[in-house]
Amino acid sequence: MTTPLPTVDLTDALFRGALDLDRSGRGIMPHRLPRWVRQQFPDPQLLMAASQPSGVRLALRTAATVIEIDALRTRREYVGMPPRPDGVYDLFVDGELAARSAVDGGAAVRIDMATGTVEHVDGPVGTIRFAGLPAGDKELEIWLPHDEATEVLALRADAPVAPAPDRRRPIWLHHGSSLSQGSGAASPSTTWPAVAASSGGVELVNLGLGGSALLDPFLARTLRDQAADLISLAVGINVVNTDVMRARAFVPAVHGFLDTIRDGHPTTPLVVLTPTWCPTHEDTPGPAAPALVDGQVVFRATGDPAEVARGRLTLRVIREQLAAVVAQRSADDPNLHLVHGPDLYGPADAELRPLPDGLHPDAQTHLDMGRRFAELVFAPRGPFGRGR
Repeated sequence: MTTPLPTVDLTDALFRGALDLDRSGRGIMPHRLPRWVRQQFPDPQLLMAASQPSGVRLALRTAATVIEIDALRTRREYVGMPPRPDGVYDLFVDGELAARSAVDGGAAVRIDMATGTVEHVDGPVGTIRFAGLPAGDKELEIWLPHDEATEVLALRADAPVAPAPDRRRPIWLHHGSSLSQGSGAASPSTTWPAVAASSGGVELVNLGLGGSALLDPFLARTLRDQAADLISLAVGINVVNTDVMRARAFVPAVHGFLDTIRDGHPTTPLVVLTPTWCPTHEDTPGPAAPALVDGQVVFRATGDPAEVARGRLTLRVIREQLAAVVAQRSADDPNLHLVHGPDLYGPADAELRPLPDGLHPDAQTHLDMGRRFAELVFAPRGPFGRGR
């Protein structure tokens, strides 16, 4: 019979990368947006994305050789569509990936995209166990799943646990869409922002929010008020694939978003990343609509390209307008920079490794994008390399 492990007190200091920790009485639910945003605009898509802890990790200092976590995950299930992959936990020991596993059990949100109905299905708590860890004092980072809402209910270890020391690394605050959150990545530490952060030696706070990078004012205020040494914005794909605005509204919205961030971070290096290559929406406006093709979900653009002349947005148009905005503002803001998304994933990449569902990159593409972003932005002469 296995001897139960001692329980560790789940203090806030053990969590990194979350903007809010919601204590339910039974555990801790990390959120990537502050409570006031979730109360002000309780949009189901936004709340779901914010509760999925992309970039959030437990950071521990311990001599333990066994770690256990009780967690309640909430999966998304789409009626009539293939099941989504299980969320993954990545364990790092002294900076090196040591184990990767998933938790069982869990609740589900069952979504019928044909009718718009949503059903919540309860499920059991699961346990994940990492055993055989090296003896002696060490630092552990346990990255929580990037695409499943996760409530951490208990942490156990066979030795005392303390928060990992603060390495005083620069804080990189990134905001973007589901591509930034990690849709299509193999695990939480292999989303493209996580790969770039590892290469750049920075502390990632990932506000990539699936379906919700829409230049919302409350997101700009959140970025303004969050501590950051480096800031980046991946802008465009959600504006097109939700068809939320026209060119006349887009440019002022970008200016206003940047104005608000600059109110709190007037000189912080700030990168605007234009959309990566996406044939679905290069020249065809949104909205995007899902379809089931050969058992797989594929997104198609449903807008009319003829309406671009009347202000409908495509990715090609958005890249041009973002370049113009940054060029205009950078004359008075030398710390504002533009990075072209096709330099991370471009037409040649799309030929070699097409987007599996028409919108989201696959696992290898996430790795490639992260490395390329680091080479462009964290290089000594890059926007985030200067003066660090």
